[in-house]
Amino acid sequence: MKWPRPPRLEGVNLLVGAALLMPLHATPGNQPEPLTPVRLLTGWTWSWTIGLTVAVTAAAYLLGVQVLRRQGTHWPLGRSVAFLAGGLGTAVIATMSVLGTYDTVLFSVHMIQHMILMMLTPMFMALGAPVTLALRTLPQRPRAALLWLLHSRLAKVLTFPPLALAFFIATPFALYYSSFYPLSLESAFWHNFLHLHFVLIGAMLMWPLVGIDPLPGRVSYPLRVLTVFVLLPFHAFLGISIMSANSLIAEDWYLAFNRTWSPSPADDQYLAGGILWGSGDITALVMMAVLFVQWFRQSQREAVREDRRLDRLEAAEAARASRLRAADHPGTSD
Repeated sequence: MKWPRPPRLEGVNLLVGAALLMPLHATPGNQPEPLTPVRLLTGWTWSWTIGLTVAVTAAAYLLGVQVLRRQGTHWPLGRSVAFLAGGLGTAVIATMSVLGTYDTVLFSVHMIQHMILMMLTPMFMALGAPVTLALRTLPQRPRAALLWLLHSRLAKVLTFPPLALAFFIATPFALYYSSFYPLSLESAFWHNFLHLHFVLIGAMLMWPLVGIDPLPGRVSYPLRVLTVFVLLPFHAFLGISIMSANSLIAEDWYLAFNRTWSPSPADDQYLAGGILWGSGDITALVMMAVLFVQWFRQSQREAVREDRRLDRLEAAEAARASRLRAADHPGTSD
């Protein structure tokens, strides 16, 4: 659907009006305007489906936090910030900002969107611990159903680290070197499905890897760090292969725009490969930092528990020695 062009506006109204010109799923028939620095800020679009989904999810999370506060239970602010600003916020930016406006126009913009939805959004949502929040605040029956789901065979399969890693690595190769990517550009339905697919595949890996929730498939921290190392060459290899490709990915679609503004389709694809390579490494380093912080905190908690255990043993040994002394000298008193 092509939005009607509004009347000429001035000042701030011009910037707002420019943001309303572009549909969320732009096609060659829309003749998109050049992506300028100004449009990086004003090229927002609106989707009722995405907007309502994000709003309902945020409201449910905040309601859970409010229930805990009424119960007198502390919920870390960092978790709320991670889920709401990091998780839902990055999803909104990826789908309704200039990234959502130009994701079908420029391959490089799509690649930024891809990396956000597949890595950053699931990682921050996992750090927000929504499952833990639900288990602490849901009524008895929904809580029992959630516990059943967490212990089901399906949950164990979906969070099995080798399977999640395989899906995560295979998804971009299967997408960009098959006919599905051109289909996702031509069809708004499959385009939205691809966005959801990115988030779900990323969640399969991120939740057991960096998440706090009590899910099956959790492995030790050394194995989690090893998993992140496995991801590093995958992004580099795929990025280099896209940069060095002799033909354009979804060539007919991108050439149909007949853009006269830069970058050219060939340069745009080269840039997309570089974005995949560089952002993949940067995100992996962020994940590594998160894992090391979690590992350190777990070690600190284990050290505190061990100190308490030793204190209890020492107190029990002192009490036992006192009883033995009292038995050997029944006429004495402490």
